[in-house]
Amino acid sequence: MHKITRREFVKSSAAAGMALGLSRAARPAAKAASPNAEVRLAIVGLGGIDVPGSVGGRGRQLIEAFGKVLGARIAALCDVDQTILDHGVALVKQSGDAPAAYRDIRKLLEAKDIDAVVVALPNHWHALATVWACQAGKDVYVEKPMAYSIWEGRQIVAAAQKYGRIVQVGMQGRSSPGLREAFEFIRSGQIGKIRYVHVIVYRQRDGIGKVTAPTPIPPTVDYDLWCGPAPMGPLKRKELHYDWHWFWATGNGEIGNNGVHYIDMCRWALGNPKMPRRVISFGGRFLYDDDGETPNTHVAFLEGDPAPMICELRGLPEKKGAKAAGKHRNLSTGILIQCEGGYFAGTHPGGKVFDNQNKEMKEFGSVGAGEIVIMHVANFIEAVRSRKADQLHAPAIEGHLSAASCHLANISYRLGAAAPHEAIRDAVRANSELADAAERCREHLAANGADLSASPLVLGPWLAFDPDAGRFVGETANAANALTTREYRPPFVVPEMG
Repeated sequence: MHKITRREFVKSSAAAGMALGLSRAARPAAKAASPNAEVRLAIVGLGGIDVPGSVGGRGRQLIEAFGKVLGARIAALCDVDQTILDHGVALVKQSGDAPAAYRDIRKLLEAKDIDAVVVALPNHWHALATVWACQAGKDVYVEKPMAYSIWEGRQIVAAAQKYGRIVQVGMQGRSSPGLREAFEFIRSGQIGKIRYVHVIVYRQRDGIGKVTAPTPIPPTVDYDLWCGPAPMGPLKRKELHYDWHWFWATGNGEIGNNGVHYIDMCRWALGNPKMPRRVISFGGRFLYDDDGETPNTHVAFLEGDPAPMICELRGLPEKKGAKAAGKHRNLSTGILIQCEGGYFAGTHPGGKVFDNQNKEMKEFGSVGAGEIVIMHVANFIEAVRSRKADQLHAPAIEGHLSAASCHLANISYRLGAAAPHEAIRDAVRANSELADAAERCREHLAANGADLSASPLVLGPWLAFDPDAGRFVGETANAANALTTREYRPPFVVPEMG
């Protein structure tokens, strides 16, 4: 297994151009670590094993990624499922290491021989694990979305600054040399100003099934710890692991699962703006006979400076019986940056710029997606060693703002109600691109056999948001602001950083 050396990393970082996309740095620690010091890592949350119809196992993927970075050592693993923990320990031992094993993150954080924590837990645990780690003097690599809620994102940003910790978010697109070059080209003005940005996530998924009674908790699982900050109710789905994404108590739906990657890329292309000023969202969970709550068809519009963002997410096939999820402007998953004189279409490794007659002008990207992941975790290790948070490609502030954009869209959806398509047309007609997305959404559902007269789309309200105050304003403000945070289950309470 080839490990990235310090010299190779510095070279790749220079190629990636770290200046683009960086934001406010956390207060540096009082003492810098040796540039050659070994960084002892703990991976927290390894993910389900062989969960049907899912990817899962992000923690195990990160074991492999960090294992390729010279000077990073997996010193400990933590998971509430003993079977998964044992499997992870055996995996690490294959590389010659013997990691300590923990069930409870609180015990792990007491360990003096751990320098940094990699948080790959379900979304509802991200903030608490990250804040606790910062308080324990550990640096943190936290998976996307950085936080389960808008309020939690602010606490992570504040904790990183208050305790002088290095906090990197697992949005590896930020380490892509191809995207950096593409966005620099766009910012040069050669194809004019950005008119709008467009997120496309067409990823076919199956339903998660239905239960008629609570599912027994596996005897190897500490369910109290698994639930943590979330309510500890009966398990009302077939699978404990991975399928938590599709329930509001623990996950953020597909927009928070995959959409956040592409929302973050769009924000990077736009120059890392503040949160949007207005949002509207519509969608639904169609043609699944299952227990999931979050939409499998979702369109959101985020209005802000310097340009608006449209997000389209689909979990159904292109049409009934199809094997693929379809494409928009020849893109199934990725981003479109529409400018006055052309557009960029691409994803993590890079993409192409076309003129408005669809003639290719320029191509960007020569590094594969897997290598970009290695570069991203190596960037974290480099910043841990240097104690320079401004080296991070995906610092906490950007992780917060990108995740918060997903939360805005979900909040509009959750405050919505079933509406005929005519009402959706009326609500979005002022923006031609959004109106087009709404019409294509209707056609997509019809092609799958969905009867919108019997099961209409949910139309969320237009919500106004004050980016400086970090709160919703206007007539729907009280209901919307209530969804920016949650009630916690003691003792798993995210501390307010002030």
